Amino acid sequence: MPNFGLKYFILQQRVIHLYRHAIRASKYIPDPQARLETIAWFRSEIERNKWLTDVVVIEEKITMARREIRQILPTS
Repeated sequence: MPNFGLKYFILQQRVIHLYRHAIRASKYIPDPQARLETIAWFRSEIERNKWLTDVVVIEEKITMARREIRQILPTS
């Protein structure tokens, strides 16, 4: 089992915060179907990457997700 440090748990909280932010921002998407698809897409990205343990890779994924949220969601 990998030895998780404090940085890993801080990043875990950042991912949760980013997910909540994406959910809140998606409520401004006017089309309900597009809103559901956007939420499903973001959740699938988190699920796909939930087994990552390398802190550097997790930080890169968070940065990319923030950039994508800014581009996709209207009020991010």
